[in-house]
Amino acid sequence: MDTQVDEIADGIYRISTFVELAGLRFNQYLVDAEEPLLFHTGQRGLFPLVAEAVGRVRPVESLRWISWGHLESDESGAMNEWLGVAPAAEIAVGFLAGILSVNDLADRPPRLLGDDEVIDLGGKRIRYLPTPHVPHGWDAGVMFEETTGTLLCGDLFTQQGDGPAISDGDLIGPAMAAEDAFGATALTPLTAPTIAGLAALEPSVLALMHGPAWSGDGRSALADLAGSYAERLAAALNGQGS
Repeated sequence: MDTQVDEIADGIYRISTFVELAGLRFNQYLVDAEEPLLFHTGQRGLFPLVAEAVGRVRPVESLRWISWGHLESDESGAMNEWLGVAPAAEIAVGFLAGILSVNDLADRPPRLLGDDEVIDLGGKRIRYLPTPHVPHGWDAGVMFEETTGTLLCGDLFTQQGDGPAISDGDLIGPAMAAEDAFGATALTPLTAPTIAGLAALEPSVLALMHGPAWSGDGRSALADLAGSYAERLAAALNGQGS
C-alpha cells in the first residue's frame, strides 16, 4: 500500500492510503501550525505508513493535538501509538466521547471539548461541533478550521473507490451510492437538520474521510446532502406506513 501526502488547503495535508480489500481510501488530515493537530489516527495496522507520511511534513514527535470524528478503528484505532511517539500530544474530543470511551481507552487523559469550543493552534483555529449520531455514533462530531474554511467532516460524503487527492466534482451521487452499499448513516429526524446546520459554516473545502478532499461551495453541498437524507427518511416513513 502507498500512503500519499497532498496539501489540500494552506497548511492542511491529506494523508491517504487506498486499501484495495475495503475498496476505500482512508484519510487523515494534518493541520500544520505552531501546535499541529492530526484529525483521524488511522488503524493500528496502518500506523507505520501514516507516521512515515506525517513525518514528511514535520517530525511526528512535534504533534500537539489528536482528534477524530467518532470512535472507530479507522478514525481512532492508533490513538495510543500516536501518544507514544508524540510526548506532548493530547487527545481532544467532545465531552461525550470522553465519558463514553476515551477516558478509559487512552493512555493519557484527553482534553474534553465543549460545544463550539475553539482551539487556537497558532496560525490555525479549530472549532469543534458535536453531531450526535450523524453520520453515526453518539459521540460524533466534526471540526472546522476557520482560517482556511476547511470542514474536517469525517464520514460525511463517503465515496467508494480510488480517486484524485482533490476534486470539485459531484459529491451527492457517490455519497448516496456508498450509502446504498453500506447503510452506514443513522437515519433519524435529526440527520438532515444536523447536516443542514453545518452549511452555515460556508466551508470552501470539505475534508472527507473516505474519498477526495473537495473544493467548492460547501454550503450548497451540505444542503444538498441534508436534502438527500430528508428524502430517504420520508421514503422510509411512507413505506413503513403503507
